[in-house]
Amino acid sequence: MIKIIKIILLLLLTLLTPNQKIFAAEKIKIGLLVPLSGKNAEIGQSIIKATQLAINKINNASIEIVPKDTKSKPETTLRAAKELSQLGVKIIIGPVFNNSLTYLDELKDITFLSLTNKTIGNPKNIISAGINASSQLRTIQKFIELNGIKKTIFLIPDVNYKNEIKIAISNSKIKIFKSYIYNTDPTKLTKQIEKITNYSIRKQNLEDEITRIEKSDEANKELLIERLNKKDTLGGVKFDSIIIADFDESLKSVTTSLLYTNISPKKKYFITLNQWFDESLLNETSSQPIYFPSINKKNYENFSAEYFEKFNQNPNQLSFLSFDLVGLVYYLILQNNLVIDQKIFIKKTMFKGKIGIFEIKDNKINHILNFYKVENKNFKEIF
Repeated sequence: MIKIIKIILLLLLTLLTPNQKIFAAEKIKIGLLVPLSGKNAEIGQSIIKATQLAINKINNASIEIVPKDTKSKPETTLRAAKELSQLGVKIIIGPVFNNSLTYLDELKDITFLSLTNKTIGNPKNIISAGINASSQLRTIQKFIELNGIKKTIFLIPDVNYKNEIKIAISNSKIKIFKSYIYNTDPTKLTKQIEKITNYSIRKQNLEDEITRIEKSDEANKELLIERLNKKDTLGGVKFDSIIIADFDESLKSVTTSLLYTNISPKKKYFITLNQWFDESLLNETSSQPIYFPSINKKNYENFSAEYFEKFNQNPNQLSFLSFDLVGLVYYLILQNNLVIDQKIFIKKTMFKGKIGIFEIKDNKINHILNFYKVENKNFKEIF
């Protein structure tokens, strides 16, 4: 059982009934910083629609969401945040992207609930609300312990979030046998995986064993040779699970390289990070089973269905986060007697939203995630 300091069973999105409304004398303004123009405008529009759904659920005329366009640029983000500040806004959901946080420490009286999952080097007035690496590793650690996994290797792509992963590993209690940084270029990746898995040695072991038996006087050597010829390698590896910190086609390149080097998910655990139930994984049958931590799938599907019914389009993943954040902010404001200040984020309180259970601690939101397996073209919940 998880020891919870205090569980709020439902956010105000579900806690308040129509007869339990609390109205403020003045409007409670919650800022929203999202890209509404440029290449990421579709993301911003999806987030706005999700916050509309949340406001409709709350059904309190005192709450007002005030959106501003960041254009995904740090300078524009700062200017938009200052405009919100002039309107009396003290809490802002957003911005979406980590690079937009650059100048926001200038507005020390405003707390930003950024949708980024990066937690390193953010200004002190930023609370990272994305599903961060620490939350995911905590869930993976539980799976490792439940299954008695002893030796885990960690494969980290050489990309901009690699330091985030390395620090999360260092800060976690997860036991890693070895970790490797790999090049995502497919032409270089396979060679690296061959080295990590001692492929050439195991390949040579097989050839040497076939040669040895061929030269031997063993009575059943033809049968032994026939069996060996059906193998690709001979000999084991010194790990029993692999965590791959990757996504999309790059993830598939890694699993393909592992299969090429005769490392099978049927014999070694393949574990990856939150995939948001990427349906393309269902067709990768040779790489199944593959395991990953994630949000509550049923709640995500219900939200997506409700969103589609309202707007006739599918939501962006980040809009699911923003939906919960509106309810969280509203609840905390009520708990603080409608006083909006930075103190509302200090209490070590755990909450249950649509995503699942989460808490605010050390300027980041830590999520208690579910754990899933992709197998037989299905997503199956493990815990």
